Amino acid sequence: MKRIGVTGHRTIPQEAHAHVLAGLQAALCGLEGSLEALSSLAVGADQLFADLALARGADLTVVIPSGDYESCFADAAELARYRALKGRAAREVRLGYPHSTDEAYYAAGAYIADHCDRLLAVWDGRPARGLGGTGDIVTYARSLGRPVTVIWREGVERG
Repeated sequence: MKRIGVTGHRTIPQEAHAHVLAGLQAALCGLEGSLEALSSLAVGADQLFADLALARGADLTVVIPSGDYESCFADAAELARYRALKGRAAREVRLGYPHSTDEAYYAAGAYIADHCDRLLAVWDGRPARGLGGTGDIVTYARSLGRPVTVIWREGVERG
């Protein structure tokens, strides 16, 4: 079984969305055999990846950073989407952090990097805005020698 993880921005600008969607689809469709998809199901890249992976027939593993993770979703619609995707997961991994902190997010990203064969990064190439951001997880995965596929539309800046 191949294991593909994701890290990425919560906000994907409209002018990059179609490119990101096509890049994620291409990365998933090019794989043969059974697939495990690892995601924390944050809004944005994580949920987009999870949707596409489930549509391809992958087993979804959800990595939950903290005990209060659900409180981090901005509104009822975001929380409902998270819960719907989590409900379709084959497996949940709950990390031991009681609160959603930068350290908890970093640990979740590191867990995904540690347990995947390839990391897909929906990333604008810029440094992380806080510990555990996309740039940090890409750096960590690369330090492990993990293959990283960066998906982003050239010339588009994240808001």
